[in-house]
Amino acid sequence: MKLVIVGCGRVGSGLANSLSSEGHDIVVIDKSKRAFRRLDDGFPGQRIVGSGFDKDALTKAGASSADALAAVTSGDNSNILCARIARENYGIANVVARIYDPRRAEIYQRLGIPTVATVTWTIDQVRRWLLPDEAKSSWIDATGSLQVVERPLPASWAGRPLAGLSVPGRITLISVTRSGSARLDCNELVGQDSDMLQFAVATSAVAELSELLEGGGR
Repeated sequence: MKLVIVGCGRVGSGLANSLSSEGHDIVVIDKSKRAFRRLDDGFPGQRIVGSGFDKDALTKAGASSADALAAVTSGDNSNILCARIARENYGIANVVARIYDPRRAEIYQRLGIPTVATVTWTIDQVRRWLLPDEAKSSWIDATGSLQVVERPLPASWAGRPLAGLSVPGRITLISVTRSGSARLDCNELVGQDSDMLQFAVATSAVAELSELLEGGGR
């Protein structure tokens, strides 16, 4: 997959290095050329000096053909602006913005931009939004037959009853994280942009869950 990472600080460089090592095509944008020193020796991805909300920089980065974009600079406003441009102007489906002030999260999520606050697990959280199908299970029972997995709500499920995401005996939607709060009344909720879903899934039904999410309720 082609992924654009805006900001080459601790989080940005960590994402770039790990995703590149997994074979993804990575483009990193940062205003400071010196920031690229954080990338691993032999990093194969493209480095672009510029702003994440600058049209020339995004065009040079190939944003129009990117599968995902993470805005992880040190500025909340810059990250949100970059994420909105990526989604609205370039049609990038998987977009996430890092924020330093979690009190703003609800405001930004109303704009349809998933946000991740500055916490120790930031890199893992950003990865979940960029590569939802590659999200790892957060818990597996001792027999290996049951997993708890977390997936972002696809755009195709926004406005649809979330009760349709449970399959008796195989897939159960157990909670929804919305605007920073966990909700357990899953069967009464209608999907909203930026919802993060937690499922209990039979190991044999993990692929079925992906198909269900991709199907958009059809």
